[in-house]
Formats: sequence, C-alpha cells, structure tokens
Amino acid sequence: MLKIDIEKCIGCGECEEVCSFGAITVEDEKAKVDPGLCTLCGTCVDTCPEGALEIEAEEKEAKDLSKWKGVWVVSETRADGFAPVTFELLGKARELGDRLSVDVTALLLGSGVKEMAQELIQRGADRVIVVDHPELSDFVDEAYSKIVAHLAEKERPEIIIAGATARGRAFVPQVATMLETGLTADCTGLEIEEDSRNLLQTRPAFGGNLMATIICDDRRPQMATVRPHVLKAMEPDKERDGEIIDFEPSPELLKHRVRVVESVVEEVEGPGLTEADIIVTAGRGLEQKENLHLVEDLAKCLDAGVGATRAITDAGWISSSHQIGQTGATVAPKLYIACGVSGAIQHLVGMQGSEIIVAINKDKDAPIFDVATYAIVADVKDILPALIKKVCKERGIDV
Repeated sequence: MLKIDIEKCIGCGECEEVCSFGAITVEDEKAKVDPGLCTLCGTCVDTCPEGALEIEAEEKEAKDLSKWKGVWVVSETRADGFAPVTFELLGKARELGDRLSVDVTALLLGSGVKEMAQELIQRGADRVIVVDHPELSDFVDEAYSKIVAHLAEKERPEIIIAGATARGRAFVPQVATMLETGLTADCTGLEIEEDSRNLLQTRPAFGGNLMATIICDDRRPQMATVRPHVLKAMEPDKERDGEIIDFEPSPELLKHRVRVVESVVEEVEGPGLTEADIIVTAGRGLEQKENLHLVEDLAKCLDAGVGATRAITDAGWISSSHQIGQTGATVAPKLYIACGVSGAIQHLVGMQGSEIIVAINKDKDAPIFDVATYAIVADVKDILPALIKKVCKERGIDV
C-alpha cells in the first residue's frame, strides 16, 4: 500500500500532478490517496521532494506448502484431437510425479470431450478431471481460468503446467493471479530440486542470450507454461489404468463477458510449422524478397513447411505466422533446412531440437553451423536453384 507521512508532507501537489490514475489529491494542504485507484507504480514516490511517500509491502500469510501435493497438466484440445504439446507435458509430468512420489492429474476442459480422457491416461496421467459442458465449446479465457483456479484451490496441486500456446498464454496467467502464486512463461526445461521439492523452471532470458532457472519457493502451486516441441512425449500405453473424475462447473464459474461470433481457421499452403516433418527456413542471406521463392519452391518439392527468421517477417516478406524462434514458433521437425540463416541465439531457441539440421550460409563462422548436422558453406542463392532442380527431378515434381 502507499503510505503518506503527514508530518513530512507539505502539500506541494507534485504527487497529484504526476499520478496518471487520479489516485492522489491534496486536501487541506496534505496529500491523500485513494487505495482503489492507486496501482503502486511508484512515480509519486520518486517525485516527492520531501520523501513523504513510501510503498509499504503487505505481508501475506505464508502457505503451508506440505498441504500441496501432485502434478497437474492442463490439456489442450483442437478440432482433430489433442494438441501435441499436451502429450509432451504429460511425459515430463510423469517424470516429475515419479520423482516426487505423487499422482499426475490431467485437466480436460471442453464440450463433448469426455471420451478423450482415456487417451490422457495412456499418455501418463493417473487421474483425469473432466469438465465437459456446452458452454465450453468455444475457448474463453475467463471461464477456463475460473474453473482451473477453483479446482486448484480445492485439490491443492504443488505443480501446474500448461502449453505456452496462444490458449495457454491467454488464461494461465489469470489462474496464477487468482491463486496468488508465481508463473514462469515459455519454459524450455523443468526439473525437481529434491530436498525442497521446488520446481526448477528454465527459460531464455535477456533476449535469449542466456538461460535463467527460476523457482517459486514460498508459494504454491508452482506454475509454468512450456514451449511446444521442447519436451518428449511418452509412447501411449493402452494397458495403463487411471481414474476419470467428472466435475460439473457452477453457473458462476461458467459466466463470462465474451461472445464468440465466429472462429476462422487460417488456410496455409503445405503443412503447418508445428506439424511439419520438414521445414525450409528463409534468412537474411536471401538478401531480397524476390529470392524468397527459392525457399518456397524447395519446400514445395519436399512437401515441407516454410519458416522464416524474425528479420524476414519484420521486413514484411512473409507473414509472422512463419516466424521461428524465441518470439515465434518452436519446432522440432525431422529435417530442418536453414537457408541464409545466421543462427542468432533467439532463432536457435526455436529450432535446435530438430533431428537433422542442414545449414547453408556463405559465412563459415556463422553460429548456425554450431548446431548443424550438415554444413554447406556457400551462397544460398547459388545452392538453392541446383538443390531444387535435383530434388524435384528425383521426385517427379514440376516447379
């Protein structure tokens, strides 16, 4: 809360002038604060010439961490089934659960989804809490966040993980706020500190130039969103048994202020980035937008997805939906062909999990070669036409 030392305050009004939220007024030559409007931004504290303002942290009662047990995975469904990140999360959750000697629970929210619950058990869950309701046929972050927070308050899991997808990024931060706990976004690794049972959450920091490991040691649950394609999914075990629990949400939990008017699925030529077995990526080595067709033609020959670095999407050569890297998609195809890509760490974060990486760059010292399986030191504009001709001839394709 914002505390005002009345003895020091001279009623100069400077705090009132700099407050963007109208939270401070000067009455009878003394500053007064409206707690309902104050956001604790601290601007007034820095401005006060007399040092009469101070932000005083509220002491919250520490939670009894021993009462929080279990690992939860928030599953994500699509029209054609589960998003692949769900199975990746379950594989890691199974590992974490075994380390902590606790059950793994999957949350399954949606409409007409109950029959999908058994697949989550086959992929590593011990329990599946199913919230199947017509009001959840369209994803609305407000309803999802209220339901997940309600269930977490009721059952007290010590860890909750979800995919760092458009959906996960929309509602998981709201859940963390409701539960008054921390959240580490866009993780690339999760491990357990066994003595403390803390979740070690690793993610890129400082523009991807280093990896930071974050812990939430005095609050529960520990929450993280994880990038797709950085964890390994378990193979399904059709013999696994588990418990399926139905939860009927109250009208209050389902209440939201959004009406979905229309859902539009973007149509793309060729396989999407996250599903593609082969990806051909354009970098600045192409030099001109007119040369982008070389990457697109090779991708067509290989039935591959087309990727791009941030420099290419920022230049407007191709849609940002093709961007791969820290601020784009994370991919792990069987074959990744980097065409004129230098290999900045921000890009490597998004593709270094690929099985085979072929890099083409005329700079023999380019960082991309540090992660490449095969390196071709040459001008990409000379290599691609020959490669396209050879591949298309072998596959009987006209480009």
